[in-house]
Amino acid sequence: MLASVTDDALARLQQQHGTGLTLAHLVDAGVDQLPLPGTGRTLARWRVLAEVAAHDLSLAKLFEGHTDALAILQELDAPAPPRGSRWGTWCAEPPDARLTMNTVGSAADVGGSHVRLSGTKAWCSGAAAATHAVVSCWNAGGEPCLAAVAIAPPHVAITGDGWHAVGMAASGSVDVRFDHADARQLGRPGDYVNRPGFWQGGAGIAACWFGGALGIARMTWQASGKTPDAHRLAHLGAIDVALGGGAAVLRETAAWIDAHPKEDARRAALRVRLVVEHAANEVMHHAGRAVGAGPMCRNPRFARAMADLPVFLRQSHAERDLAALGQQMLDGETPPWML
Repeated sequence: MLASVTDDALARLQQQHGTGLTLAHLVDAGVDQLPLPGTGRTLARWRVLAEVAAHDLSLAKLFEGHTDALAILQELDAPAPPRGSRWGTWCAEPPDARLTMNTVGSAADVGGSHVRLSGTKAWCSGAAAATHAVVSCWNAGGEPCLAAVAIAPPHVAITGDGWHAVGMAASGSVDVRFDHADARQLGRPGDYVNRPGFWQGGAGIAACWFGGALGIARMTWQASGKTPDAHRLAHLGAIDVALGGGAAVLRETAAWIDAHPKEDARRAALRVRLVVEHAANEVMHHAGRAVGAGPMCRNPRFARAMADLPVFLRQSHAERDLAALGQQMLDGETPPWML
């Protein structure tokens, strides 16, 4: 029932706000109250992510980070977030942009200790729109940790640094500086990557990529008219094949996660991400050849989607992820492939 209510609310917001739809609109309407991964309704969660992405990929980037943060807070038994708050999940770890975490409260108060954060965090998507964030950081012992922090001056400063992309420009993934910012530790060191939700959430990124490709496919279909020529028909057929394969693996992966909610979903996540990445690239290739330069030059939504999706897809690690998946195949006792 929740998924149906969420879908209806999203459809109303899309009609009401069009290209002006924001993360605040989604939060205020309760569209962010998604089923958690691995609770039996993972596919319903991914369908909402995909529909937001089909509408606007930059918005989907912010929405996915917000809903991922809500899932992390619940999985690590953190206090409920303030009503109407908008969260980022900022856990990229380039070596030149790390946060240090100094404990202020009792060291025994794990999961709720008062801490302070200092340093620069890079790739902070939606920083200008966020009220709070879940951030990765490092404690005095050099252990990776998580903290929840309010994005408020004077101890948190949103910069204009680190983001010059044309694609995904509206995601505003800038650097944010922390100067002894009050925060609260979440869970124990290592919990970010060790919890089941890490790879479950990583698989959910593929739903956003799929949604971006879906939006392009829908606009290509609309631009094709009622009597397209044979070449355009062939491109539409190729788009259908790509999306059909990607959707099938997304459904299969969601079902696997729901059937194995406590297991390591790394292999399933890598596979679905790589399958959907390939499908999205196929959709872009055939969409451009089907419609020509016209929509890319004269349709702002189509042009933006075609610029946004390649940037978003680079959240994939490409051949590194293929190699990691191949290693998992060799680590098994038998090949996993069967019908």
